[in-house]
Amino acid sequence: MIRRKKNNIEWLEFKKLQGIPNLVHGVFLRGGGFSSGSYNSLNAGGGSGDEPTLISKNRQLMQETLSIPLIIGGKQVHKDTIIHVNSQSDCGECDGLVTREKGIGLIIKHADCQAAIFYDTKKKTIANVHCGWRGNVQNIYGKTVAEMKANPKDLIVCISPSLGPEFSEFKNYREELPEHFWPYQHKPLYFNLWEISKKQLLDAGIPESNIEIASLCTYANPSDFFSYRRDKITGRNATLVSLL
Repeated sequence: MIRRKKNNIEWLEFKKLQGIPNLVHGVFLRGGGFSSGSYNSLNAGGGSGDEPTLISKNRQLMQETLSIPLIIGGKQVHKDTIIHVNSQSDCGECDGLVTREKGIGLIIKHADCQAAIFYDTKKKTIANVHCGWRGNVQNIYGKTVAEMKANPKDLIVCISPSLGPEFSEFKNYREELPEHFWPYQHKPLYFNLWEISKKQLLDAGIPESNIEIASLCTYANPSDFFSYRRDKITGRNATLVSLL
């Protein structure tokens, strides 16, 4: 990934999304914000326990950094609901957002879960999707492809930094994960969710050459990323994408 900085704000960009006209995006790192303590400092996560006014100021910094007129997000609940949004939308509970409208920044908050940006190169449609292990179990990625009504070969999909295989322990995996996930054990009880996601995207028909997975572990990089598994009480990183 490509690391960018503007003033005190740092973010990452995907190589496969570089040079696309009228598309901006960023996976924001945790520095340069207003929050303190366990939420230090660019916490985007409403409901994390942080002061709401500080979260709003943090989101405003991200919005200004990418020059996005409006940010829209939903209440993420680890399910597979995907919403088509416009500038008037009230998203409610959802874990995926889709739009063709310019000037809307789709925001996903995450602290170990994956945020996945989808871009339809023909229809010029974007999606931003929240996927933890429950999202993998429900195959929210395959459902996103269907919801976008896209030719999978036209899609570019980029997955944010997230929980890596060295720290993704599932002591009760036989109850929590379907049996076809079991071969993805990196070592006993530890699963490679990156590879599971890649397989689901491939199964949905997306060419491997159109997939970019950050392969950066949020748990292992505390200076850049919030991690729920590492810290429990913590903030949320944000991934944003918008058509301009």
